[in-house]
Amino acid sequence: MTLERTQAGAATLPKNLAANPLLSSWVSVHADGIVDVRVGKVELGQGILTALAQLAADELDMDLTQVRMLPANTANGPDEGLTSGSMSIAESGAAVCLVAANVRALFVCEAARRWQVAATQVTVQAGLIASPQAPETTSYAALADAVDLEVAADAGVPVKTPEQRRVAGTSAARLDLPDKVAGRARFIHDLRLPGQLFGRVVRPPSPGAQLVAVDASAVAGLEVQVVRDGSFLGVVGADEAVAVRAVEALRSSTTWDERDTLPDEDDLDTFLRAGPHETIPVVQDDPGARPDVMGLRATYSRPFIAHASMAPSCGVAWWQTDGDLAVWSHSQGIHHLRDAIAQAVNLDGRSVTVEHAEGAGCYGHNGADDAAFDAVLLARAVRGRPVQVQWNRRDELSWSPFGSAMTADVEATVDESGRLTSWTYDVWSQGHTARPGYAGTPGLLAATHLEQPWTYPAPTDPPTARGSGTTRNAVPIYDVPHRRVTGHRLVETPIRSSALRALGAYLNVFAIESFMDELAQLVGQDPLAYRLAHLDDERGRRVLQKAAGVAGWGQNRPEGLGVGMGFARYKDRGAYCAVVAEVEAVHDIRVRRLTIAVDVGQVVNPDGVRNQIEGGATQATSWTLKERVRFDRRRVTSDDWESYPILLFSEAPQIDVEIVSSPGLPSVGAGEAAQGPTAAAIANAVADATGVRVRDLPLTAPAVVAAIESEHR
Repeated sequence: MTLERTQAGAATLPKNLAANPLLSSWVSVHADGIVDVRVGKVELGQGILTALAQLAADELDMDLTQVRMLPANTANGPDEGLTSGSMSIAESGAAVCLVAANVRALFVCEAARRWQVAATQVTVQAGLIASPQAPETTSYAALADAVDLEVAADAGVPVKTPEQRRVAGTSAARLDLPDKVAGRARFIHDLRLPGQLFGRVVRPPSPGAQLVAVDASAVAGLEVQVVRDGSFLGVVGADEAVAVRAVEALRSSTTWDERDTLPDEDDLDTFLRAGPHETIPVVQDDPGARPDVMGLRATYSRPFIAHASMAPSCGVAWWQTDGDLAVWSHSQGIHHLRDAIAQAVNLDGRSVTVEHAEGAGCYGHNGADDAAFDAVLLARAVRGRPVQVQWNRRDELSWSPFGSAMTADVEATVDESGRLTSWTYDVWSQGHTARPGYAGTPGLLAATHLEQPWTYPAPTDPPTARGSGTTRNAVPIYDVPHRRVTGHRLVETPIRSSALRALGAYLNVFAIESFMDELAQLVGQDPLAYRLAHLDDERGRRVLQKAAGVAGWGQNRPEGLGVGMGFARYKDRGAYCAVVAEVEAVHDIRVRRLTIAVDVGQVVNPDGVRNQIEGGATQATSWTLKERVRFDRRRVTSDDWESYPILLFSEAPQIDVEIVSSPGLPSVGAGEAAQGPTAAAIANAVADATGVRVRDLPLTAPAVVAAIESEHR
């Protein structure tokens, strides 16, 4: 989180501020002394608005209680793109710091002008502006009418150094938690607007199914309006419970044309490799002459994974009688959603406003955008009345985009000392983004069900500048002289996949770090020592050694208890994260403890970093041990918590997070750093405990038993 500079050394605006340079887009000062701060990043439960408020409070020299963070809104506020990729602190943090510093400078200059003193003689504390030469203090509130914020930010205004900050760097209490803990209305599901109606949608029974007929008499006597447009079918009514009953009755009175479109769920490796593909060359080193002594090769895989958000997706839309459209959504990209909605229903984007409202559970591109568009279509039928649409659990687990299945081949050679001499890595995947607006299409579920339907192109990958998708973290961090790393992205698929926390990094780090353990075993070396022998990155070494030291690496363990480690630098430029897992593998697989060390550069909120790492590691444990989307050749069959189990509270491991300080270095995000290292640490611990290697996720007890039986054949 630092100011960018040109080659000549002059400061330039941070990227997000350069795109939204007016101070008034970011900040408003009120007569009651409260300063409103608007950002384009959204609160997803990661605590980002608290961290950004801390930065703003420091630059304004105000207390945190004097800063109010407003929800992102396309009509008033900056467009900062997506809240994704653990980039909010790096991108929005730099912008907020400079904006707040500019605002403070303008108010100080106005006070200095009135008092006829130099600006350097003016101080600000807790929002009060003073000078030894002034007869009395003033404030942001008192000067609000005199200071014009309709000006562009000045990149030359200095921001505080980490040492000068008073609020940032501390574990300030989260701004969003009091309402959630007390059960007060905060989530989009709680939103109630004047005259609000409730809608529900009848989903097709399978991807590609088309609605042939519907008997609307099934809802006769229920006070609902049936809405149909092609294969899009729903109901709207004033009573939510009635709408729920009506949509269930309507579902049983529909006829659909279905066909087999899905691949063999038990042979995803063949499906992913069959193509056609886009080939993505990442590293293509000249192999040269190598003193190879021996080699190793292995294949690793993961299945499709669901978001499995705790609260089903929800959206609200209000189609005004004058043609304007207001939408509320827990989308990660409200500006993208606005443009996609406008495209799908043929509106001028300027007539559509989207405001963010918090949802419960978001780890990428889940059903939030789709639920919002459902609400738009139903609200179009009852113009002038807002409509809320909430998905059910079946919708959420069947129709939200999945995280793509992946498979990877790894091959390496070593010399007589065991040192790596070459590394070859090929990874196959679907794309990892189908967010609204991708590939020139709306990318919204219901848009493909309309009478005049939009189509779904195959999912794409983010550009390399944003970390890629299929090949995210596909290049090992270790020192290997000759490397070839290649991605293979499917360009035709019947399964909708999109961004799920960490994208391809989860599988790639799992594969790389599992393979490093297998190589260490091959050459008879300790896994930690083997990694350190191939790692020159000092920050990485510190993180690895910290996690190992706290976990007691190398100590004797009881029989049946295994230990393993995993390590990566997220997106090769983000947070360093090392995980040591303790796993019990006797009657079942149970992760007892995760010891995690993380380096995120300059820390804004230590407790926030720990929360993010703990959350990511807990979710990764669930993915690694349990989660797998199930389907037959026609339908998704894992559509409830029984068929799609997730980690139980009673199964959650003890997690200890150690923050390795790097003060003065740019701040990076923590939300996705733990996914891959946690999976690899657990897999390596299972191998340590059982003596067999399971390379296909999830690591279920039957999979381990099968591996043991295979070893003894």
